[in-house]
Amino acid sequence: MRYYNLSLMLFAFLIIISCTNIDDNIQNDNINFREEMRKFVAEISIYAKNINPDFIIIPQNAHDIITSDGKITGTVQTDYFNAIDGMGIEDIFYGYNNDDEMTPVADTDEIISFLDIAISYGKKIMVTDYCSAPANINDSYGKNISEGYISFQADSRELNKIPENYPLGFTFNANNITDLNSAANFLYFINPENYNLKTDYLTEIDSTDHDVLLIDLFYEENALIGTDVANLKTKNNGSDRLVIAYMSIGEAEDYRYYWKPEWSKKPPSWLFEENPDWSGNYKVSYWNKEWKNIIFGKAESYLDMIIASGFDGVYLDIIDAYEYFEGIK
Repeated sequence: MRYYNLSLMLFAFLIIISCTNIDDNIQNDNINFREEMRKFVAEISIYAKNINPDFIIIPQNAHDIITSDGKITGTVQTDYFNAIDGMGIEDIFYGYNNDDEMTPVADTDEIISFLDIAISYGKKIMVTDYCSAPANINDSYGKNISEGYISFQADSRELNKIPENYPLGFTFNANNITDLNSAANFLYFINPENYNLKTDYLTEIDSTDHDVLLIDLFYEENALIGTDVANLKTKNNGSDRLVIAYMSIGEAEDYRYYWKPEWSKKPPSWLFEENPDWSGNYKVSYWNKEWKNIIFGKAESYLDMIIASGFDGVYLDIIDAYEYFEGIK
C-alpha cells in the first residue's frame, strides 16, 4: 500500500480539477490527436536538423501512427517517415503484459506488420524486450535478429543498469558507427540511480562497447556537459559510436528542471492527470504552444540543451499519448 502526504493529495486533486476544465483544443471535435503528434515529431525533427543535419530522431512505440487511421491498410504517412531516422519499440517479444513473459503472438504479429512498412522506408528498428531468464533473453535476441531488428534485452524495467547476461551469439564489434543504420546493438540506460557519483556512472557506461548509448541528458538535476558526451562517443575498444538522449514529449515529469513549484497549486491548462503506472509523470496536451516551448525553440528548452551538450540524436518517448486523449474526447 502507498501512503501520500497532504501536498501530494492536494496536487492530485488540482490535476483532476484541471482535467474537468479541458483545454479548448480538446473540446474541438475536429482535432486529430495522431496527426498532432506526427506534426510535433516533425517540428522537432526540422528544428534539430536545421542546427545539425545529421541529428538523429527516434520515436519510441506508437507503431500505428505511421498510417493515417492506425490500421495496416491505412495511408502511410510519408511526412512522418521523412522526419524520423528509426523507430524504438518496447515489448515486441517479451514484456507486453508482464516482464519475462512472452508477448501474445497476435500482438507481436500486429506490431511486426507495421514495422515491415517502416523497414521498407529504410528505418532502423530498435527493440527493447524486458526479460531476465537466460532462455528468454536468447529467444528474444534470436527473434529480433530474424526480423532484422537490433535489440536490447533489459532485465529491469527501470533501465538502471548494464545487463549481467547477454544472449548466446551476441558479440560486440570494432566498427566505427557514424549513422544509425550501421549500428548492430545498443544500450538503453537512462536511470543512474545506483551511482553516487557522476564520474562512476559515466565511467561504467564509457567502458562498454555498445554501438549506441541511449542515456538521459541529466545526472540527478544537472545536465551532462559537452565533454561528458564527447568522451562517451568512443567505445572501450577505441571505435566510434553514437550517443542518443532520452526525452519524453507526451508527458511532463515533475523531477525535470522545467517543473515549476507553483504548478502544485495552479497547474497550467495543458497539464493533466498523473500516469498511474509511472509516479511523477503527467499527461500533457502536447499540441499546446507552451508545452512545445518547453521542449524546443529556446536556449533553455529541453531539446536545445540536448543539442548543446553534443548528443547525436534524441529518443522521443510517450509518442502514443494520443491514445489517452482519444479515450477522453
